[in-house]
Amino acid sequence: MNFKKDKYEIIPNAISDEMANFLYLYSLLKRRVAKTFMDTRRISRFTKDFGTWTDPQMPNTYSVYGDIAMDTLLYKMGPIMEKKSGYELVPTYSYMRVYKKGDVLKRHKDRMSCEVSITMNLGGDPWPIYLSKNTKDGKETSQGYKPSKAKGIKVNLNPGDMLIYRGCELEHWRNKFEGKECAQVFLHYNKAGKNSNLMDGRLHLGLPSDIKMEVNNDRRKT
Repeated sequence: MNFKKDKYEIIPNAISDEMANFLYLYSLLKRRVAKTFMDTRRISRFTKDFGTWTDPQMPNTYSVYGDIAMDTLLYKMGPIMEKKSGYELVPTYSYMRVYKKGDVLKRHKDRMSCEVSITMNLGGDPWPIYLSKNTKDGKETSQGYKPSKAKGIKVNLNPGDMLIYRGCELEHWRNKFEGKECAQVFLHYNKAGKNSNLMDGRLHLGLPSDIKMEVNNDRRKT
């Protein structure tokens, strides 16, 4: 498979086993800290700075937007993504989840801050992702995205492996998770240009989504 032709490509061992395991344990600890902070009312259950269990796409599952460690990985993987995609890219945002038994990721396409994306397995039990290129009958409706019924391509990733894909163009999903837990991080990029949506509109990487950019012309500023 080739990204330029197929709009997706698997990159085995994109990060070392040691780094993947570090980020996996970090993800589990971050989830535990967020839960303790909420239980002790150190932070509100409605703040997203330490993560949330209220993402409507995956309710009751821990996720965090723009985590500092994950946004650092987003920045570091940029040159590899440019080489593989053939595009000049800018980072938009990272998004990490620790999935639990019974989770289902419904068929969907991504928003426009996700033109070129990575999903990377950090650790836990295996959980394949599916992609479909034949999605002409899938469409956005007033009730949300109406998925196609096209057959998917099954992709298995080991810890440290990553899949790069055109998330705004390819439907992607995961069937019911039968394992105990699985940590994945999504790293999103857009093509450089006037409407690139650099850092998803944030002032700089590592920030939540509501701290917006003022003036920043450095596409690689961290």
